Amino acid sequence: MADTWLIVGLGNPGPRYEATRHNVGQLVVDELAARRGESFRAHKGGARVVETWVRPGADKLVLAKPNSFMNVSGTPVAALARFYSVPPERTVVIHDELDIPFDTLKLKIGGGHGGHNGVRDIASAIGTADFPRVRVGIGRPPGRQDPADWVLSPFGKIERETLPVLVADSADAVELLVTEGLLAAQQKHHAPR
Repeated sequence: MADTWLIVGLGNPGPRYEATRHNVGQLVVDELAARRGESFRAHKGGARVVETWVRPGADKLVLAKPNSFMNVSGTPVAALARFYSVPPERTVVIHDELDIPFDTLKLKIGGGHGGHNGVRDIASAIGTADFPRVRVGIGRPPGRQDPADWVLSPFGKIERETLPVLVADSADAVELLVTEGLLAAQQKHHAPR
């Protein structure tokens, strides 16, 4: 369907990972669902989904949280894209980004995966890297901490104070991307606050 968008929040399943940096993409789709008063339900595509709209009468949104671990997100994303007949250019992936400072977000279409294994797996599964991405900055770990440990750790106390604003801004960016396009979303959300 040409009027459907697949909005995927990346993360890891289970309570152990819910509040970690790696799951910020899922926090954003949770926010989008909460704005619409919707709850996720199981889908045969290997994810939990909400079928909703940007607003009544506008494009359909399929909000999705894969049941798989981050590094193997491609299979459920490809299955959902096939099920809902959503092309790559309407498959928006929201994910954490080490190379962007915390409390910052960037949007782009295509390009490399930047070492993000979830993005790499999705590109491989759908056969292209040319899909929109909302990259939510989590920053680099302090000192010599292993990035793998950093992404799987909970947000710090100071970060938790700002996190709701970052999640809300990221949800706003997704809505603007869908309704007005990438350039409009970039112009609004790439500007310094």
